Amino acid sequence: MTRLTGWLLLWAPLPLLAEETAKAGEIATSGGRAPDTVATILSLGAGLLAVVAIIYGCAWLIRRMSGMTGMNNNAIKVVSVLAIGARERIALVEVGQQQILLGITPSTIRTLHVFDEPVVDAGNAGSSDFARKLQSMIGKSWSAPERKD
Repeated sequence: MTRLTGWLLLWAPLPLLAEETAKAGEIATSGGRAPDTVATILSLGAGLLAVVAIIYGCAWLIRRMSGMTGMNNNAIKVVSVLAIGARERIALVEVGQQQILLGITPSTIRTLHVFDEPVVDAGNAGSSDFARKLQSMIGKSWSAPERKD
């Protein structure tokens, strides 16, 4: 039974091949030209390569131009950000020797307070309780503890 199915699947496309051969013969006898598939594939490939090159060129240009916007990016540092609501935040920003507490909403940014002396050390701002716990867990095994019943 499986051999019969195999033979049927093998011989099923033969009428389609005969029809394509007949069409090619008609084109050859009528003086028409068959479409040149190699030239079509090459032109499509060249177009695709041109589009990809344009995309990479634009990405490179944008990267180069974004570096020109701010010459001194170290002048302003975001020390800490706290989400108050879904779209509201409070940010502590360090500018020079001063730290500024900002209230940020979708429509405005307001200065809440200006600190003359640094309240939080900008280099140590990221070490929270969660960060310490995560760091301690990285050193430990990730497997479940064994039960001693």
